[in-house]
Amino acid sequence: MTATGKAQAYRVQCQMQAEPAALERLCQVIRVRGFEIEAMSMGREQSRLLIDLSLRGERPLPMLMAQLEKLHTVLHVAEQAVGMKQRTA
Repeated sequence: MTATGKAQAYRVQCQMQAEPAALERLCQVIRVRGFEIEAMSMGREQSRLLIDLSLRGERPLPMLMAQLEKLHTVLHVAEQAVGMKQRTA
């Protein structure tokens, strides 16, 4: 990230298949696309990983979400408004 840029905060929820190295690939795509992970929480529900991410970056979030959706282990990606509580399904 550049020192002159204005990074924005984002919150993303991701559901993935629980496979070896799936979380590593997710973090790598986030890093390569120019975002920083400020906070992450993860839980497991049967064979799925449920991940909440707080991110900061200068690039547009839809670009990152499109790249995450290309990962074969990703089942769903959604933006959540910063400051909102997570909804339970």
